Amino acid sequence: MFRSNNVVARIFQRQICTPAPGTSVHCARRFYENLVPSCTIYDVECPDHSFRKFTDDGQYLISFSRNNQDLIVYRPTWLSFSCKEEDCDSYDLPLKAKRFESFFTQLYCVSLASSNEFICKDFFLYMESNQFGLFATSTAQIHDAPATGGAVQGIPSIEKITFHLLRLEDGFRLDERVFHNDFVNLTHSMGVFLYDDLLAIVSLRYQTIHILQIRDSGNLVDVRAIGTFCREDDELFLNSNAQRVAGPHQLPRNHVENGLDHNQINMNNSFLSGIKQRLLSFIFRSISNEETDKTLRMQCLKKKFYFRFQDYVDLIVWKAQFLDRHHLLIKFGSVDGGVSRNADQYPAFFAVYNMETTEIISFYQNSADELYLLFEHFCDHFHATSRNPLSMNFISSHSNNIHALEQLRLIKNKSSSFSQFVKKMMASLPFSCQSQSPSPYFDQSLFRFDEKLISATDRHRQSTDHPIKFISRRRPYSLKFKIKPGPEAGSTDGQTKKICSFLFHPILPLALSIQQTLFLQSSVVNIHFRR
Repeated sequence: MFRSNNVVARIFQRQICTPAPGTSVHCARRFYENLVPSCTIYDVECPDHSFRKFTDDGQYLISFSRNNQDLIVYRPTWLSFSCKEEDCDSYDLPLKAKRFESFFTQLYCVSLASSNEFICKDFFLYMESNQFGLFATSTAQIHDAPATGGAVQGIPSIEKITFHLLRLEDGFRLDERVFHNDFVNLTHSMGVFLYDDLLAIVSLRYQTIHILQIRDSGNLVDVRAIGTFCREDDELFLNSNAQRVAGPHQLPRNHVENGLDHNQINMNNSFLSGIKQRLLSFIFRSISNEETDKTLRMQCLKKKFYFRFQDYVDLIVWKAQFLDRHHLLIKFGSVDGGVSRNADQYPAFFAVYNMETTEIISFYQNSADELYLLFEHFCDHFHATSRNPLSMNFISSHSNNIHALEQLRLIKNKSSSFSQFVKKMMASLPFSCQSQSPSPYFDQSLFRFDEKLISATDRHRQSTDHPIKFISRRRPYSLKFKIKPGPEAGSTDGQTKKICSFLFHPILPLALSIQQTLFLQSSVVNIHFRR
């Protein structure tokens, strides 16, 4: 639509030209080619906090205290200062304008963690429709905890995990949910997924997917628990059948202790869990339907099912995400892979589970060609975006952006083994919730940048002393702006390894770059903005 790079000419052209149907937002986002963070304040004076992220609507900046006890929330504002000269752009900013408080206003500080708990600073989920924030605190991990009460052997234990639901407008605590002697993977929100008002929390230790609903009133309400049982009345049905089989004369009163009947069916020893039985049944039927001849069918079952039966039984749930309000994408794997930081080397499987019918709909190994084709062509469907702001629908992926698709195919062509390439791609599934920035500066139809140094994905990167360049897609050799983390003169200590993170505002031409060492020294915070 726009032929000129001049912003005034673009505004006039917007007035007289009508964009093609369905492209009005794309055309409006092209104005960001002119509105870029072109100015940097290096090593700005700011509170010694751990800055987490901007909310997806840009209303709040979330940060935590260094002792991981307090939540501090800021409101992004825009820099304003007076200048007596005619050409203010040619003069340096006044000292007052170079402070953190010139860009952000503190709204409140709330204590979340108790004395023996700490805030999980990698975890934060935002519910924009109500402006609710979900945070987590936990005690220290116990790595060699005994597997009691149906827990999985080899999974660490955390004495107390607390999820806090806050109203971000004023920091009022609405509700909380506590898990005792459990383990939920809170790193990058991997063990928790938010879709609309539904929340899925994966208990690795007890192999249960807890489905909760966040009411408009701010209450966390249990919907169902998927794991040992799949339907709400499964436990009642099995226990009533166990009593009927045992008979009344085999249930003496002295076997009842602490309100628990010890002659009731022992789900840990007698049966596989409900979700595991659904999985095994689906695998059995799928293999059985491959052959029509009875002899060939039995040979196929022996080779593909009975021979691997114990491997399937030993699978545990790693992660889960919503595909919609009724379907979950569940990732299964070994116990070692469930707690490992690098699970790429472990075999994994994916299952689509219908929560209403309690059925497994499909099942894939992480090297399946069919699953990769679905991932390549329909990647956006793995990002549950219901009720998210409009900007969240424009996050670049290889299924909606030709440049991202070309980059993916380039990586695929360079790979020596297609099977290993597929496993590497599938390692990112299920996607972590709210893990990508909706900033237009990560729109690959507008800008080109080195994804090894910076990307929309919320992750720490190895810091570099060289500025990161954002180049125009429309004019391949036109540098639009640069982002340089760390001190302006560069690092004086070349031996110390440094990491950096980037927080881009979802709407404004405003970004924070935070460089820190691995030894918890004070961070170097730079503010990048349009002057």
